[in-house]
Amino acid sequence: MEFRLLGTVSVDTRTGPLPLGPAKRRSLLAALLLSANTPVPVARLADSLWGEEPPPRARGVIQGHVSRLRALLTGAEAQAYGVELITLGDAYVLRVPETLLDYQRFEELLMLARQQRSAADTVRMLDDALALWQGPALGGAFTEGPLQAAAHTLEESRLATVEELARAYGNLGEHHRAASVLRAEAVAHPMRESLAAALILALYRAGRQSEALDWFHRTRRLLADELGIDPGHELADAYALILRGGPRPGPAPDGGLGTAASGPARSGTAPAPGSSRVPAAHSPSVATHPTDLLPRAPRGFHGRTAELAALTRAAAGEAPVCLVTGPAGVGKTSLALQWAHHNPAAFPDGRLFADLRGFSETGEPALIDVLREFLLALGVAPRRVPESVTAAAALFRTLTDRRRLLVVLDNARDSATVRPLLPGGTDCVTLVTSRHRLEGLIASDAARPVPLGTLEPQDGTALLAGVLGEERILAEPVAARRLAELCGGLPLALRVTAARLAGRPQWTLAGLADELADERSRLTFLDVDDTGVSAALRLTVQQLPADAVRQLARLGHHPGGHFDPYTCAALAGTGPAAATAALERLGSAHLVTETAPGHWVLHDLVRLYARGLDPESGAETLISVLDHYIATALAAADTAEPGGEPCFVLPEDYRHPAAVRDFADRAAAMRWLAAERDDLARAAVAARSARLHDRAWRIILLQWPQVVWRVRDSWAPLLELALDSARAQQDLYAESRVLNLLGWVLTEEGRTAEAVTLLERSPGLARRAGDRLGEATALINLAVVQAGQGELDRALEGCGRAVALAQGEKDRHTEMLALQHLARMQLVAHRPEDALESADTALALGPEHEEAARRSLLLAVAGEARLALGEEEEGILLLDRAAEEAERAGYDEGAVRALEVLLRVSARAEYRTRHAQALGRLTEGG
Repeated sequence: MEFRLLGTVSVDTRTGPLPLGPAKRRSLLAALLLSANTPVPVARLADSLWGEEPPPRARGVIQGHVSRLRALLTGAEAQAYGVELITLGDAYVLRVPETLLDYQRFEELLMLARQQRSAADTVRMLDDALALWQGPALGGAFTEGPLQAAAHTLEESRLATVEELARAYGNLGEHHRAASVLRAEAVAHPMRESLAAALILALYRAGRQSEALDWFHRTRRLLADELGIDPGHELADAYALILRGGPRPGPAPDGGLGTAASGPARSGTAPAPGSSRVPAAHSPSVATHPTDLLPRAPRGFHGRTAELAALTRAAAGEAPVCLVTGPAGVGKTSLALQWAHHNPAAFPDGRLFADLRGFSETGEPALIDVLREFLLALGVAPRRVPESVTAAAALFRTLTDRRRLLVVLDNARDSATVRPLLPGGTDCVTLVTSRHRLEGLIASDAARPVPLGTLEPQDGTALLAGVLGEERILAEPVAARRLAELCGGLPLALRVTAARLAGRPQWTLAGLADELADERSRLTFLDVDDTGVSAALRLTVQQLPADAVRQLARLGHHPGGHFDPYTCAALAGTGPAAATAALERLGSAHLVTETAPGHWVLHDLVRLYARGLDPESGAETLISVLDHYIATALAAADTAEPGGEPCFVLPEDYRHPAAVRDFADRAAAMRWLAAERDDLARAAVAARSARLHDRAWRIILLQWPQVVWRVRDSWAPLLELALDSARAQQDLYAESRVLNLLGWVLTEEGRTAEAVTLLERSPGLARRAGDRLGEATALINLAVVQAGQGELDRALEGCGRAVALAQGEKDRHTEMLALQHLARMQLVAHRPEDALESADTALALGPEHEEAARRSLLLAVAGEARLALGEEEEGILLLDRAAEEAERAGYDEGAVRALEVLLRVSARAEYRTRHAQALGRLTEGG
């Protein structure tokens, strides 16, 4: 069995291709194959089949196509090949070995080709890869929206492979073959300049100079006529080479690919072959512009000429790792960014940046998160990012193997943190900054240290001049030099001092120097770097208004890494407008930094100083910010999932913030939950450390809309923290609710045994807490998992108890839900009498109109139970009613299900016609 996307979407079997049918079904299969072995939500499949405006009955249509595909695969004995199309909640998964996917084999052959030392072997591998193509990618499917992007990316990969094959032929000296390979593609893609340039060079090196010149002028005219542009640098360079009569090289000396194959990817053309895996149908194609994650260049940078030159020398080797070290506040990050921004041409494939926060009290980011950001920036589809650090690091090294890339790793704590983040290419440069010497990195990876000391007085004076203006420095040159010396040459201290002077033109530099000198009679800026900066900060803060000082003091107790005006207002007990004004004043004094509109950060050293301004307010401030997070998360959850059951009551001593962020829609709420995930986690950790367990588990549990949306995004550790807090507080209600969510997460992660262990505890805890509806829901969740494991007896017992609890609480919705699952489980357990009784009881509850789907399912279960009891006439009648109600309500999937059972026991043409019509509405109606 083989699944093909490189050509017409098809499934080849030993008896021939499967009759897949209409284009919608092929599109669905293509979307599932592009995300093979990964759950694909129905909403994403709808995007792939219809784009931004799916029809109202899209879900039913998809279910019909899935049903038909599943039947086709079953008939072809797909399970014998390890192939299975399964349903997981609101998603579908096509489980298939990657060896059966033609595009995966194509990628594997490309990777093998790049590993060959012989150009002849490379040619063979690339020929085999291209032989897998049997036409345009995703043929026979609707290539609109996401599928169109995927088809385009596959085609770009094919063209890039053709270019690589031509280079391999060139390295063998077989330029005629290279030209032959390229000509067909250049004709088909006349405005792809990289193809034209490669063909021109191949023709020239094959001794066909006149043809090469003709092709250049033909392409130049086409570009001018069609696009109104001149040839790009590749075409121009090829033309110039011919005019100069440049060399016509033979095979590469080592018989390998030579420099042409290992050079950087070309901006504006396809990505380097194999530079990323094929993206999922819902993912954007690989970017053709260089990635740039660098923060902006430092302002007012002065001096450091020797260090910049040392960095340039250190970066000149093979795969260099440059290590900038020095004390806190000395300007390591500024030096790294200054050098990075002034060498853009050296890194045509992009520049990556990560703050490793090795010396931050907010904690270091997880390595997998840093690698994920790098891989996404390099064009890897989100579903292709590995889950382990080892695998993600290996993929990162592979993707950077053929690139000229700069990687800046700021604030590294130790060598072990840096190693997984090192790129693989010999032309890549890694720039690391750290307060530590990282001698392990020097020993293991030949890192080249560039020590960074304090600024020389003249450079410190220049920095002051950059802020205050040359005139003010020239008016007091001796005082300016003395001020630079008293600041110990630390750029942070110099900038804070300059900011104080800039806002007070009546102050003299000499006067401020005398004040700093008094401070330095006890402490120096260089003995303990934190102490020196603290002295400068104290002098700055003394000149701030009281509200700004209060805001700064409270910010020091903020457990997160960034803050907005609402967070600041909660910390200081003010409104957002007053908090914004205070932030502006703090920003003008260089005490906080606005990294984006409304998004502020506090330097680590400033945070340490601010915390000491009012140490007694720490406990009160923490409670205020925790309650702010609870209020905002409540608002986000209510907007994201309106009408959802509240998961808890507020703490007795809860403090309502003066203002809570308003979310316009679900998208805005989900964006906030995603953006604040790290800080919410830090807040929960801080709450637990302060023994505020009632806040810790609430902050975590309130993120449930994001947990549901991204269930496989490593939520278990955070939920385990919530569980610890719930238990520490001895809150049985909280423990039960957390166990329910954690158990479900573990189930989705495939950790079913662990999930069952946790879910088994939840009903008892809810019962002891008096949360009877919570107990019923927990029993239903546990029963579903148990039934899936074949433990029908336990599942039946749990569902029966859930029914009783719901009846006691007079909650019909929960009772119907429990009875529906109970009836189906009883039928599977060959207990048709009980199944019939459960279904009848549920039907007697009188469901609302919007529950027509559930009524149809219950009628169908009752009908199947009658058939199992030998009551064929009554069973057919009930199944007919189930189908009719489903048809009347537009619930075609329910109609198909009921009619399929009817067709097994009745030959009536009416049923066959209705079944065909319902199935047609599902499969063809979209």
